[in-house]
Amino acid sequence: MIGATPSVFDASLSRSGGPGIGSFVDRHAPDVAFTYYGAGKVALRDGLAGLVEPGETVLVPAYLSPAVVEPFHELGLESQCYAIERSLAPDFDDLERRLDDETAAIVSVNYFGFPQPGLERLASLADEYDCYHVDDNAHGALSVDEGTLLGTVGDLGITTLRKLLPVPDGAVLYRADDEVREAFEPSPLAGPADRVAATDCRYVASSVAETILGATPSLHRSVETFFADGTDDPTTVDPEARYEAAKVPMSRFSKAVTDAADPNAIRATRRKNFRAWRRVLTDRDDVTPLYERLPEGISPYEFPVRADEPAAFRSELTDCAVVGAHSWPVLRKCVHGNEAYETANRLATDLVALPVHQGIEPSAIEAVGDRLVD
Repeated sequence: MIGATPSVFDASLSRSGGPGIGSFVDRHAPDVAFTYYGAGKVALRDGLAGLVEPGETVLVPAYLSPAVVEPFHELGLESQCYAIERSLAPDFDDLERRLDDETAAIVSVNYFGFPQPGLERLASLADEYDCYHVDDNAHGALSVDEGTLLGTVGDLGITTLRKLLPVPDGAVLYRADDEVREAFEPSPLAGPADRVAATDCRYVASSVAETILGATPSLHRSVETFFADGTDDPTTVDPEARYEAAKVPMSRFSKAVTDAADPNAIRATRRKNFRAWRRVLTDRDDVTPLYERLPEGISPYEFPVRADEPAAFRSELTDCAVVGAHSWPVLRKCVHGNEAYETANRLATDLVALPVHQGIEPSAIEAVGDRLVD
């Protein structure tokens, strides 16, 4: 079975003690200040808190999950969505129409661990309008693009560790700009928790259960369906509640896993699995990879494809014991069904993301390919 995330019992943890995520950041972004958090959204709130004024505006791409804007709203900021192109680059005509003297920040997103196209032009616009560039790198904690660690491209940025490691929470706030560093005042939610919490124990217990269920894929799928918490309908999502639930420090368990991780091994395995999916799907006329190339240094979050019949393709994958394939994201209510954001809506409907995490062996993906052919 190919699950959505790695288990705490997978080889994503170095057996002998890896260099850890902190050392990786120090090596690739030595001049950037960083702080651990439980959630990237809380990190964004703290990073912007001393820089913006209520009533100002933050521009975010339309192709994004609803809860991302909640920290901006808590700061009294208005969020506006800008359209994107099929390449995932900003629709710069739409973006520039929205920029004005009240714009406090522009958010870029490195989708699936790849740098968002057009970052240089976006940064230039941020300079022109004297606003901050927020580099949302939730998907690509270990991605390095031409020598630059993603998440550190803007004035401030975040990355999410729970999308990389088998942990219940974890994120990093990057502060690259001098003004951002000087204004930063961490809240009590910055840094790891003081002690092991009950949530740490529950997470480990759930990982044990996942391991047991993995031996019986049909049982795993039944339990996963039972506990499913929504669909692609934004009316089923409560972004404010999700944001409030994320207001906890980074758990001690997450910090321990972060410090023990081997970033190079994790990135290498994810790249192998990305290439394995590309090989097994290369002859499918009904499936088109979102990315044709895997540039050096990129650590992919998933292998995203556009499917002619996404529901049928997901069902086919489930029959092959791939329970981690999914659509993404649930869109904001103001975007869902809005013709002004046609590309974001089409992608949210047609895209299927396949897991490439370090708990998967490439041979398991190859075996899925054999079954898909049959």
